[in-house]
Order: sequence, then C-alpha cells, then structure tokens
Amino acid sequence: MKIDITAAHLPIYEALASDVRLGIIQLLSQQDMNIKDLAQALELSSPIITMHVKKLEKAGIISSEMVSSGGGTKKMCKLITDNIEIDFPSKDRSTVRTYHETIISIGHYTDFEVEPTCGLSTTTKVIGMFDEPRFFLDAERINAKILWFTSGFIEYKAANFLLKSEKPTELEISFEISSEAPYANENWPSDISFYFNGVKIGIWTSPGDFGGTKRGKFTPDWWWDAVNQYGLLKRLKINNHGTFIDGHQISDITLDQLEVTNKQWKFRIAVEEDAENVGGVTLFGSGFGNYNQDIVMRLYYERNE
Repeated sequence: MKIDITAAHLPIYEALASDVRLGIIQLLSQQDMNIKDLAQALELSSPIITMHVKKLEKAGIISSEMVSSGGGTKKMCKLITDNIEIDFPSKDRSTVRTYHETIISIGHYTDFEVEPTCGLSTTTKVIGMFDEPRFFLDAERINAKILWFTSGFIEYKAANFLLKSEKPTELEISFEISSEAPYANENWPSDISFYFNGVKIGIWTSPGDFGGTKRGKFTPDWWWDAVNQYGLLKRLKINNHGTFIDGHQISDITLDQLEVTNKQWKFRIAVEEDAENVGGVTLFGSGFGNYNQDIVMRLYYERNE
C-alpha cells in the first residue's frame, strides 16, 4: 500500500494510532483469528475489539467475513496489507523525479491465452458468458474493467515516450489484483508471474480472492456479492538494484535487462500451469475494486548531460 500525507489517507494513520490495533495487526500477521479469540488474546471485550476491527477494515489493512462454525457464525479477520509506503513532499524541488506515465485500461490487452474459470465485464454488464475464453475476443472487450482466469496469460502493449535526451532510472507498474477462486475465497493462494518485453521479472503469490460479505468500494451495485469484489494494490518497481513488489525484492532482474528504450513495451501477467499454486488471477480496473484505477506505468528518468 502506498500513501501520502494528504487527508485522504487519515483513516490509515488513525488506524495505526492505537496500541490495541497494532496488537491486532501483530496477531493477524501470525494467523487469521475471530473476534472472540482476538478479545481473549488482548484481554478486552468483544465489542471493543469489534470497534477496533472496523477501523482497521476502513483503512484497508485487514478484512473480515462471517463464517459458519458449530451451528452458528463467527467473524474471521485477516491481514491483507504487508507493507505501507509513505510519500512525503520534497523540500528540495530539484529532487522531484520526472516520469512518463501511461494508463492502460484492463480491456486493452493485445494477446491472451486463458483457461476457465474465466470471464470479463464492463461496469454495466458481463461480456458474453462466464467460463468461455472465446468472449475474450468479443468486440466489447475493450470496455472491460474486470477480468479473471484460472491459468494462462493476459498481455498488454504500450508505447515508450522516452526521448534520446532522457536516461531511464526506474520503471513502476501498479495495478489492483487478486487470485481467482470459484465464487470467492480469501485463502486461495496463486503464484502470479510477471513478464516485461519477454523477460520474466518475478513471481508474487496472491493470498486469495476477496469477496463474500464485503464489497469493493467501487464495485458496481449490480455485481454479485458472492464473487470477486476487490484486490490488493500492487506496485512493481524495476531499477538498477533488481525487481521489487511493494518494497520486497522478487528477483535480480534489473532495468538494463528489459530494453525499456524500445519504442514498444510488452507487459504480461500469467498464472503458469506448472506453478506450485495455480490459483488464477483477477484484474480490477477503474469502476471496480477498492482503488478505481487501471494499469498505470511510470518510467522515471534523468536528463542526459
């Protein structure tokens, strides 16, 4: 999760400004827990824990769902954020980095090979039928704002606007993503591979497919409660030190290995059949999920002297 010091992110700062809520985060970093168990571990009442859990949910740090247990139900809580990066304003404006930005709509893919379960939808309707890969070629696909598949890949092309007078220093690609389970399942790991210009830059394991009792902030009202609702905002960064996702290094692939000065880029997201966890992938664009954004590419650069 990447935030700044504007008022829009106050719920996150407020959520972290509590010993109790920090204790909840510590406990959930070890395992998912229900309200009663959290209350016992922290020696507080269940109503008080519920209040703190709601603040953490509002901040997007944890999620919860009601599950069946012993003839009744209980609220299970899960940590969904493993890193928070804070951008501070620069005092020295000369240190502000410059970049070229390209935004790619989820439906503007240029190649694909997908296996069911799969599908895609605009913000107003499903395109074609569920679990039928042929509809990924439907003319309406360019308006898709969510898509999902169990295995295979989706690939996007983008133009490179770097000038000869500019030297690339870092490539950042951000997107909202989750696994793809039948309906939804927050414990559904998936090993998702990323390729840039044909080079495999790393693998990230998505923890699950989020949905059920909690809807995405921007997911349309007509969308079914029981299926994919939102994902996690992930930021891939490739620089001269390697490839990172949310600050965690996932490979030694560096920027100079990716031919980013080519006039055209290719970015592929894949779930490979021989992966340890073949749990699919769901991509959320603007109008779906929790972040209301499409795929955003930023190429940072310095001017050649």
